[in-house]
Amino acid sequence: MSTVLVGKICWVLLIVGWYVIRYPFERRAKRRRVAATRRGRAETVRMLISLSGLGIIPGIFVATGLPRFASYVPSPFQTGLGMIALIVALVLFRLTHKALGRMWSVSLDIREKHELVTSGIYRHVRHPMYSAFWTMALAQALLLPNLVAGLAGLVGFGTLFFLRIGPEEAMMEETFGEAWRDYRSRTARLIPGIY
Repeated sequence: MSTVLVGKICWVLLIVGWYVIRYPFERRAKRRRVAATRRGRAETVRMLISLSGLGIIPGIFVATGLPRFASYVPSPFQTGLGMIALIVALVLFRLTHKALGRMWSVSLDIREKHELVTSGIYRHVRHPMYSAFWTMALAQALLLPNLVAGLAGLVGFGTLFFLRIGPEEAMMEETFGEAWRDYRSRTARLIPGIY
């Protein structure tokens, strides 16, 4: 089996793993009422950009090999690093969903009786879901040997992250006030002790 095929199969497993982890939380979230939301046109555009980078563009490459001009032959080492990043991304993703439980939301929503989650992986990082998605985008870049499809996740998710993080943190401060400010002061945004 070629290294290219191994990378493509691993990317598909990453997407399947992501969906299997997320699906039960998504179903449960539909049953809980939203008290406040920051969804709107801008959020829809951000989500579509992220979906394009992490799903549509790499999916086209995996299915068709397009765009061929941007393809290259990967090293087994690169693919191996991609497999490690894949595992780390899925573990982070699962830990994040487990810690959030009933408070999980796909977008900028505050649920009725929403509580500030500071336990589990949230003890160390304020936005471990974003850490998981950054790691997922890194895995994609390493697993898919195509400069367009591989890097699309970093660009697509990066766009969502940098345009969403400010409004999200403002919403959390507005909702939780001093509890949020205290939590923010003792935790990193994405990587403990670094950022």
